[in-house]
Amino acid sequence: MEIQKPARLDALTGLRCFAALNIVFFHFSNPDWFGPLAPVVNAGYLSVSFFIMLSGFVLAYNYAERAREGKLDKVRFWKARFTRLYPVYLLSLLLGWQTLAQERPTHTMAMYRLGLVLTPLLAQGWIPQIATFWNTPAWTMSAEASYYVMFPWIARLRPPPRWTGHLWRLGGLWLLGMIPGTLYVIFNPDGITHVDRFSTGFWLEALKATPLPHLPGFVFGVLLASLDEVLERTGPLRLVLGLIGFVGIYCILAFAPWVPYALIHDGLLFPLFGCLIIGLAGINPLSKLLGFSVFVFVGESSYCLYLMHFNLWNLLHASGVLPALGLDKLDPWISYGILVALGLVTLYAVEKPAQKVLRKWMGA
Repeated sequence: MEIQKPARLDALTGLRCFAALNIVFFHFSNPDWFGPLAPVVNAGYLSVSFFIMLSGFVLAYNYAERAREGKLDKVRFWKARFTRLYPVYLLSLLLGWQTLAQERPTHTMAMYRLGLVLTPLLAQGWIPQIATFWNTPAWTMSAEASYYVMFPWIARLRPPPRWTGHLWRLGGLWLLGMIPGTLYVIFNPDGITHVDRFSTGFWLEALKATPLPHLPGFVFGVLLASLDEVLERTGPLRLVLGLIGFVGIYCILAFAPWVPYALIHDGLLFPLFGCLIIGLAGINPLSKLLGFSVFVFVGESSYCLYLMHFNLWNLLHASGVLPALGLDKLDPWISYGILVALGLVTLYAVEKPAQKVLRKWMGA
């Protein structure tokens, strides 16, 4: 019997469009260009934390019921994730040949060789010194690959009998997610006087770009899907939660200079991310706004845009194409448009065709 797919969550796909763009702006802009949105752009790293939670939610939304019933084929699931994600991941590394050349002077020979081996295997994220090796955003996929391995067991967790039980579980994960940042603030193991987005240090890199500190966020997303199952899809509650998520996140980011960076980097915003996801998973004016067809169209390519934007930007600006065509006067906005366009091209010319071929070959 064919398995019926759950309803599409277009609003969350639409939000992915803005989250991916925010990461591009975070890496390659001056936040002050964006006026009142400057705090959001300056904290663009939070879009990655949101993506991690959202991935847990979407996977559970689609697979948790089968997992709880013992009907989820683990091997087929892992194959499906591989065919969906690895072709673009590999392409992003191929596009990073210039970045790879620049990695050599910044690492010991041992770490450089380890990066060469582990990065194609999606394992570089477990070593802080090389977590961002070759393609800076790719550490996220190293973390996600670990979570995908764990997902079939995490998804089998039974929902609590009452809705209050969902809140207790999510609250416990929130506290767990706060532990790494809290410990960093208390002990300051890197000895940095003022920690911000530009700071570097072994333990700070471990906090920002290795899988374990972000695992509670992924599990939070998985368990959030159980709460989603017991809430009415329509009605004012989801609209209110979505608005609380947006307004709350903006207010915290507006006061970010007074909040320890290690806390705000991930765990602090779990509840607000959760409100946002639950709100947009419903049917209300806010979800209809984010579910606008253009937002969804670009949002579907957000994985391609996110994973390739760093190396593509470097290639584009090293090539001298923009000055040669007289387009450098329109930069960086012309570059942003090119990245979005190339993300869409990659979705339809690489990701989808490769996924189709690999799934047929691997029986995924």
